[in-house]
This record gives sequence, structure tokens and C-alpha cells, in this order.
Amino acid sequence: MKRIREATNLDREEVREVHLRAFPEEERQMVAALAINLLSEETSPETIVLVAEIDGKVAGHVAFSPVTIENNESWNGYILAPLGVKPEYQKRRIGSELIENGIDRLTRAGINILFVYGDPKYYCRYGFTADSASNFLPPYELQYPFGWQALVLNEGGSSNTAFSVSCVASLCDPRLW
Repeated sequence: MKRIREATNLDREEVREVHLRAFPEEERQMVAALAINLLSEETSPETIVLVAEIDGKVAGHVAFSPVTIENNESWNGYILAPLGVKPEYQKRRIGSELIENGIDRLTRAGINILFVYGDPKYYCRYGFTADSASNFLPPYELQYPFGWQALVLNEGGSSNTAFSVSCVASLCDPRLW
């Protein structure tokens, strides 16, 4: 039985385990630490942290944290990071269901845009494009600039003016970018 639910601090060790197992050795410690930090960081608006459970065990995790742009308090954006699924549960739509659940929640909440820094071949299936992110400058210089993408969720999510995006404290580490 599979279900998606909001994560709590009681899920810390299982969330850590997801990312330690899902990511390559050179990234796993940093990504697992990011996931744990986002689980406990207080943000406004709040960070949405979801887990996928299969038969009562956490199989996957995703976090959506708020981002801001300068001089526009009516604009609301989020970034998807990190996303992980334990290897034995991959290729079963768990990551997709986590992303889709988050997109649905953010759309209903009136969020304008959702960013991601990841593989365009994977994220394009949800509607993310580099074009939608082109006028939003990421918080740090990107190792892989083609991975900066966005999905416009509600009116006001696109822009003809360049804006710098700021993220929550947990994502303020240039090594993540």
C-alpha cells in the first residue's frame, strides 16, 4: 500500500536513509543533510516536505521550499529540492507522485512558479522548462546552467524582467548549485 503524506521530525532518519541510498557517493552526505535541514527549518511561507510510504516504510522524499525575488512581495515562488527515492523503489512512479502531489498543493495555494535545478530530461515531463526560468537568476553560479528550470503554476509566474532568486538558509550553500 502506497501513500504520500507530510513528513515530520519523526521521519528524520528514514529521510536521511532515502538520500544516502539514492545519491552517488560524492553527493549523498550533502543531499541527506539538506533534506534533514529542510525538515526542521522554519520558513515563511512554510516548506512542504513529503514522503512516500510503501507498507509503512519511507520509500521516497521531496521538499518544496519558498524562494523570493527582490522588490515583489506579491510574488510567490518555491523550489523543488531535494527529491530522492530508495533504489529498490525506483521506476515505480514514486518520485512522480511526490512531485505531482507537491505541484498540486502549490497550485492550489496560489504559488506563481516552481523552480528546480535538475535533469531537464526528467523534469520536462512535469512541464518544467529552461525558458520559464530564463528571467530568474539562481541564487548561486550553476555548475550545470541547463538544469535551471521552472514551471509556471499560476498567473504572475512569468516575467519579462530579470530577477535574482533568494532561497531559504538550508539551500544557501554554493556547493549545492
